[in-house]
Order: sequence, then C-alpha cells, then structure tokens
Amino acid sequence: MQVVDGSQGEGGGQIFRSALTLAMCLQKPVQIKNIRAGRSKPGLLRQHLACLRAAQAISGARVLGDELGSTEVVFEPGLVNAGNYHFAIGSAGSTSLLFQTILLPLLLANGVSELCLEGGTHNGLAPSFDFIEQTLLPVLARMGYRVEVVLEKFGFYPAGGGQWRARIFPAENVCSLELCDRGRLMKVFAVVTLSQLPRHIGDRELQQIKRRCHWPDDNLHYRSVESVGPGNMVSLRVSAECITEVFEVVGEKQLRAERVAGRAVNALERYLKAGVPVGEYLADQLLLPMVLGNGGRFVTLEPSQHLLTNVSVISQLTGTSIEVRKIDSDVWMVEI
Repeated sequence: MQVVDGSQGEGGGQIFRSALTLAMCLQKPVQIKNIRAGRSKPGLLRQHLACLRAAQAISGARVLGDELGSTEVVFEPGLVNAGNYHFAIGSAGSTSLLFQTILLPLLLANGVSELCLEGGTHNGLAPSFDFIEQTLLPVLARMGYRVEVVLEKFGFYPAGGGQWRARIFPAENVCSLELCDRGRLMKVFAVVTLSQLPRHIGDRELQQIKRRCHWPDDNLHYRSVESVGPGNMVSLRVSAECITEVFEVVGEKQLRAERVAGRAVNALERYLKAGVPVGEYLADQLLLPMVLGNGGRFVTLEPSQHLLTNVSVISQLTGTSIEVRKIDSDVWMVEI
C-alpha cells in the first residue's frame, strides 16, 4: 500500500484528491496521512468528504477514516463502474473539484457515465463551471477525452445550491498533448455575472475593465442569473487559435467592484505578457490526464507551489517522470 504524506508542499486538498484519482485509475490502495496539514483547519471538510464518498461510490472502495475532520484515510478501490450518479456536497463546496476527482476514472471505465452534481459552481477557491466548460474540456478533447456538460443552476459561495450535469464517454485513441504555442489571438471579452446584487456593481466592474483593457463595449457583457444566494464573478476570456483561457475573480464582501475587476485584469495581463498558451490553473489540471494518457508537453507560467506539489504526488504514485524547467522569465515548460 502506497503511503502519501498530505503535509508535503503546499499541504492542501489537491494531494488528497490526486491520490484518490490515481488509486482508482491504477487499482492500487493508498493511505493518505496528515490530510490538509497546511491549512488552518486540517483534515477533511465537507467538500473533501464528498469527493471521498463519490470515489467510493464509483469504485466500490473499502474506506477507513470517512468522517469530517479526519486527517488520515485508507482507500482500497475496486473496479470503477460507469453508470448514473448523483452527488450533492450539501454546501457551497466546489462541484468542480469533486468532478475532477472522479473524471479520469470514469473516462477510463467501460461505458458512458451520467453525473448530476449539486453544490458550489462558482467558488473563488476552485475552477468554476465556466472554466471547466470553456478551458479544460476543450483541451481534454484534443487528447481524446470526450465530456459534455450543462449548467442548470448557479451556486455561489456561501449559499451553494448550484447544479450541473456531465456525460462522460469512454476514452478512445488517447493521444499526447502538444501545447507550446497559443497561436493568433481571435477574441477577448469580459463577462460579469451577478445574482441578487445591485446592477451598479456589474457596471463598475465593466467600466474598470474597459478603462484598463481599452476594450470596446461589444466585448463587455453583463449576465444576470438566478441562484439560491447572492453572487458576483468577473470572467475575462481569451480565445486563441489553439486554446481558450478564462481568468476569474469572485466578488467578496468588503471588496470594491473595481478591485474585483482589477484582480482579474492583473491575471490576464500577466498571461498575455508571457505569451504562453497554458495559464497557471490549467497547468495543474492537465498533469493527471497527460500522465494517465500518452504524455506530452506544454508551455505555461512560472509553476505555483500547488502544481509542484501535484507533480511530487503524481510522480510518487505512478513513477512517471515529469520535468518542469524554465525557458524564460515567467515562461516554463512541463514535459511528461
């Protein structure tokens, strides 16, 4: 049984989720210790517990440590079964992170799976549904992974209440990923989303984006949606010949609209200046599909501690060589 130390690197929940994913895909039991030791509240929170129980459901795993606050889990998976599954986090915890935990095992299963996920869909500490749909899944499709998704209800922090569905098809003819250039820029635009909040918040965010980016009004979009609780997200989208990247910031209490928009613009400007195709967050999410597929390489921004920690865990559990090397200022190559 492989033992994974959850306190290594950035010490967050990604170590736990990656270990579960690899245990199911490789059919190997794991013992995960010191779970989320680097966080102010160590151990399993509700959303991590939801990931664990979803992994158990699709693989018939034997599990020890299945409780809130647990800092150690033993996970012994059986065969992953395609099927129809409904998972509810019961809070605004990220449905995207739950989805990513079980996605690859279901892609490698023998049959189509249907998922219904309930909880947070637009959460500042995780990829949003929009990012999954517009950035991650198109890149996975290039590799041979086919997934269809549809959003039914928005779920903002802290109320949650969101819902979306995914149809996951068995992977066929998976190829390596070569993503070293983003190609010519085709379109840039902003989407400001509001629910149960005054319209002037969105207007001020769009004005800040216009002032900073000098985009015409046709590139600035306002979206009013319904949700259980109030919510606000600024999303800046860059579509190029080879990739679409999404840069998002979720509004918070005591955070002025101009600062919300400004943070998104700062992330966008860094990406455009570097000239790379793969943004910081997508880089982290491509590691597992590449390792479990046919490898490849991509160019990205300077790697975060989150990515380097994920590299360490994946290398430990798979024995795969993952090379991360600097090419230029804020330009790095990841090769598997």
